[in-house]
Amino acid sequence: MSYIYVIVLQIYHVFLKFISLIIKKTLGKMKNQKKQKITNEKKNHSELKTINKKFIIGLFIGVFLIVIYLLMKPSNTNMNNINSTDNNIEHSAFKFTKNGELTFIKKDGKFITKIDIEIADNDLKRERGLMYRDKMKLKQGMFFIFPKEDYQSFWMKNTTLPLDIIFVNKNGEIIKIHKNTTPYSLESYPSGKPAKFVVEVNAGFTGKFDVVEGDKITWRKS
Repeated sequence: MSYIYVIVLQIYHVFLKFISLIIKKTLGKMKNQKKQKITNEKKNHSELKTINKKFIIGLFIGVFLIVIYLLMKPSNTNMNNINSTDNNIEHSAFKFTKNGELTFIKKDGKFITKIDIEIADNDLKRERGLMYRDKMKLKQGMFFIFPKEDYQSFWMKNTTLPLDIIFVNKNGEIIKIHKNTTPYSLESYPSGKPAKFVVEVNAGFTGKFDVVEGDKITWRKS
């Protein structure tokens, strides 16, 4: 009887060890599954953050490019010339009309040269600019006056003469010069900085008289 009891007791101990082993394996598996779930959640969260970051960067770049395009694109009021019914107007219909005088001055106040100017101080005159002009004397130019200082952009559509385009801020300082622009070109010539005035003269004028960015202008009406 005691022998049978010992055998039963041993079987019982083996059974307990077996049950304990199963429980440990089950708990270990559950623990690993929990860790894997946490890892997957972290991975998904990280991927989501990466996607959101890329989206925000892409959106920012898109907005930036749109802003640059709008700044560089010639506007209806800031273009030197427009494509309109004026295409049928004879070149001879537009002749230089003196409205005032403009003086170029070095930074130190030294006189450079003086020119006669035709003043464009309204939308129609600014839009037409020097288009269809066959000729212009060396010391003549078109002087554009804008209502406020702002970024400006000109082009050469319908303009037969190559020009030097001079952008000037409200203080009379030359901030940008585009030399020897191409006749009839649709290329945009931007001011780069806010400008209040623009002077158009024959190509080569700024080189001949050593007019450079940083020099100044003064002007008066006739």
